[in-house]
Amino acid sequence: MSVNRTELVQAIAAKAGLTNTAADAALKAFQEVLVEQLAAGESVTIPGLLAVSRADRAARTGINPQTGEKLEIPAGFRVKLTAGSALKRAVAAK
Repeated sequence: MSVNRTELVQAIAAKAGLTNTAADAALKAFQEVLVEQLAAGESVTIPGLLAVSRADRAARTGINPQTGEKLEIPAGFRVKLTAGSALKRAVAAK
């Protein structure tokens, strides 16, 4: 089971004593800051919860599974998420 955005906004609003509108605005602002920082090559760390960073991905040779033909996959970036200690403990306890 997963939580969608609406449910997340409602849960944040209830925990923080905010309106749904205020919680949604805070979540949207967090998303914008996260995207801006990662696009600029910076990482975002929330101690105990998680760290998000942009990592380089080297160019490599791949194989088309339908034809078996080799193809060059260009270098790029990926997003790396690392769980913090408090998050790891919470998941392990369940």
